[in-house]
Amino acid sequence: MNIVILAAGLGKRMRSSLPKVLHPLAGRPLLGHVIDTARALSPGRLVVVIGHGAGRVREVLGAADILFAEQAEQLGTGHAVQQAAAQLDDSVPTLVLYGDVPLTRAQTLRQLVQAAGDGKLGVLTVSLDDPSGYGRIVRDAAGRVQRIVEQKDATPEQLAIREINTGIIVAPTRRLKAWLGTLSNSNAQGEYYLTDVVERAVADGMEVVTAQPDAAWETLGVNSKTQLAELERIHQRNVALMLTDAGVTVLDPARLDVRGTLTCGNDVTIDVGCVFEGQVSLADGVAIGPHCVIRDSEIGAGTQVEAFSHLDGARIGAQARIGPYARLRPGAALADDVHIGNFVEVKNSTLAAGAKANHLAYVGDSTVGARVNVGAGTITCNYDGANKHRTVIEDDVFIGSDTQLVAPVTVGKGATIAAGTTVWQNVEAGALVLNEKRQVTRADYTRPAKKQ
Repeated sequence: MNIVILAAGLGKRMRSSLPKVLHPLAGRPLLGHVIDTARALSPGRLVVVIGHGAGRVREVLGAADILFAEQAEQLGTGHAVQQAAAQLDDSVPTLVLYGDVPLTRAQTLRQLVQAAGDGKLGVLTVSLDDPSGYGRIVRDAAGRVQRIVEQKDATPEQLAIREINTGIIVAPTRRLKAWLGTLSNSNAQGEYYLTDVVERAVADGMEVVTAQPDAAWETLGVNSKTQLAELERIHQRNVALMLTDAGVTVLDPARLDVRGTLTCGNDVTIDVGCVFEGQVSLADGVAIGPHCVIRDSEIGAGTQVEAFSHLDGARIGAQARIGPYARLRPGAALADDVHIGNFVEVKNSTLAAGAKANHLAYVGDSTVGARVNVGAGTITCNYDGANKHRTVIEDDVFIGSDTQLVAPVTVGKGATIAAGTTVWQNVEAGALVLNEKRQVTRADYTRPAKKQ
């Protein structure tokens, strides 16, 4: 089939210079969600009709499988589909979707397409307790769809109808093109309505069929920041429920945000306020503490991530302990049983099994061996003002507190670095390194007093 996605609207009520269809929902543009759903249906041709901010939309979402048609003037939905008509295959039906309606499920659209087949016009409808603002589905006494009446053009009797048009239709393409050519803008809004093709189909003797989604939220669109926030919470609630149905313990489904793909093993626990971005994988038995942000990371079995930790591009082995208040930046690769404690930052570094940095440390551009202890206040001085250099710390090294390792430097296996030492030369295996200091004691010292 052909799929046409209408994405040309200005979105005045968004009060933003960003094109409406590029506003993010769950970390992705609204239109991106619709395109993904369309791709799930394997269309022969996928045409996106753009208008306001067309260049930005092309830049953000352009792809080899997407054709674009431009609607220079926004003269209505019927006029928008006309702009795509030349790129449609007449031999298959055309499904029309909307770039600001991001939550419609592929399963729902398949049901509509199947109901219409090759020779009927299908309309996705939904019944609402309050249908205000929507076009009404007008049926005859036998229940057959006759036409769709927009809110501004409806009579009081028609306004009482609860079944509304979602705007999503599927129709034989050759007939759809012919109907589009007959549309008029003689209506309250002065626009060419796509919905008028329903009346044209009835007049031509074509059967009009309907399908309804399982949930009304599938058909909700975004016209304001308030509606965008409402759909965000609906989407995140759906994600949380899918996770809990799969066995994940989500302590509060209302306080979870997944802005990408989250894959979880068995017995995973996620505390409140956590944000997952990009591609995140949590193996069996992982526990994520409250208010963590985890992006594009893999976490091994049994690892615990304590509260307020930030992980970005990290790879963590099994039975590790991270946080609280830890930060793992891109290139952080931690083996099994590694401990990264509070206010420790790791960047572009590998830590072998059993290594520990439990307090107030920075490990950057480093290779850290097994069972290394990194004391509080230790930093790897990896940047000389122009270039980054690497620090190598071999197995079983003990690094005392408040140590500076000036890269490039290698600390040999089993060496001990005394507290407060600055290391700028390579250290032999098993050696003790310290900077000579003399402690001075003055027994007669009087601390200065504050002047009154």
